Amino acid sequence: MPDSPSPHITPAPGITTSVLDLIGNTPMLQVRKFDTGLCNLYLKLENQNPGGSIKDRMALNMVEAAERDGKLKPGGTIIEATAGNTGLSLALIAQQKGYRLILVIPDKMSQEKIFHLRAMGVEVIITPSNVTYDHPDYYQNKARSLAASMAGAFYIDQFNNPANAEAHERTTGPEIWEQMEHKVDAVICGSGSAGTILGLGRFFRARSPDTEIILADPKGSVLGPYVQTGVQPKAGSWLIEGIGKEFVSPNLDLSLISQAIIVDDIESIRTVRELLLKEGVLGGSSTGTLLAAALRYCRQQKTPKRVVTFVCDSGSKYLSKIFNPKWLKDNGIPN
Repeated sequence: MPDSPSPHITPAPGITTSVLDLIGNTPMLQVRKFDTGLCNLYLKLENQNPGGSIKDRMALNMVEAAERDGKLKPGGTIIEATAGNTGLSLALIAQQKGYRLILVIPDKMSQEKIFHLRAMGVEVIITPSNVTYDHPDYYQNKARSLAASMAGAFYIDQFNNPANAEAHERTTGPEIWEQMEHKVDAVICGSGSAGTILGLGRFFRARSPDTEIILADPKGSVLGPYVQTGVQPKAGSWLIEGIGKEFVSPNLDLSLISQAIIVDDIESIRTVRELLLKEGVLGGSSTGTLLAAALRYCRQQKTPKRVVTFVCDSGSKYLSKIFNPKWLKDNGIPN
């Protein structure tokens, strides 16, 4: 259990006594040193959340919803399947709230993330990433069966938990709307658990129906082709972490998505490395996919538009991979 707060602490105005209160209200940065055609492109810096990613929002909302519903009791156990950032966000929240956390993760996760999780006391179970989604060792199936075998454990299930999308509909969307002074022509985001794109899609459909919601998807994922054609292809493989899927989630609402832009690993990694050199922003691998898609979209426009995308997490979690010349060479990525 976490230590009890010191009774003599009286926070000054503007000072918080919980790191969880720092989740959200992230800054917006206008891109200046990339060619954005006729458009203005803005980056919402979700790497500034205390857990280092956009996943802090939905992780907190899912835990608090489970508490309200009585599914998560004091001192209980949370189990989740994650490709990385959701796990780190849950680790922060579980630590602060006094829960045990067990994470099932695919083996393509960066070592930095695994070290971070273990440093926070998380129990990590690593599964192969080269199995199909119907295999018992597929990370979501493994987590689900583990939770079913443990009395009192709560499988948080970000992929089917309505509190995931709700977090973005309730916080991320309104923040963008206010920061952009109610002028948003397009929002480009990825999809892993589908929470971000669903939440933003619902918010903007209600508030600004003309705002386009555009999926940026890694080549190899089935989501981009499915949005483009309505047919689910056979999944390939990709190096980018946290976005893309081997199957179409039942909760993916295509009516919210205007179009999909597919970006391969080489373009994604090149773009996120350029982001650091040009704008001084150290983004993670999925940020490269989103930014590459946003730049393509901006350069295709025939009229000026105001476009938003995300720095989903920090590149410090990928120093051994996308910022490592040896790893790039070993994976056939030009340095």
